[in-house]
Amino acid sequence: QVHLVESGGGSVQPGGSLRLSCAASGSTFSNYYMGWFRQTPGKEREGVSAITRTGTSTYYADFVRGRFTISRDNAKNTVYLQLNNLKPEDTAIYYCAAGSRGSTNIYPDRYDYWGQGTQVTVSS
Repeated sequence: QVHLVESGGGSVQPGGSLRLSCAASGSTFSNYYMGWFRQTPGKEREGVSAITRTGTSTYYADFVRGRFTISRDNAKNTVYLQLNNLKPEDTAIYYCAAGSRGSTNIYPDRYDYWGQGTQVTVSS
């Protein structure tokens, strides 16, 4: 069992930046690959980024590549998502998740544990 708690969301203007954090507890953090997802009302949850168990490889959705950066600190049981050059269409609830089945990916149904989400709002 893994308990995940996101933080760092907020309201920013277009072009601004935020850093999301996700603290994990309850199980060995390095046993899980980690992902960030987002969801807006009426839409399905979509994968944003993922990172392997050791942090050596990362994956990004095309719509955030070059703007967002995922990282993890296994000593602190925390995964991060740096959001730069934010756009209004990035407005969503952002969730972190932990997965252990198969290889690292950004498909929501492959993840086992989810945080409660943190709101990101990009507006002028």
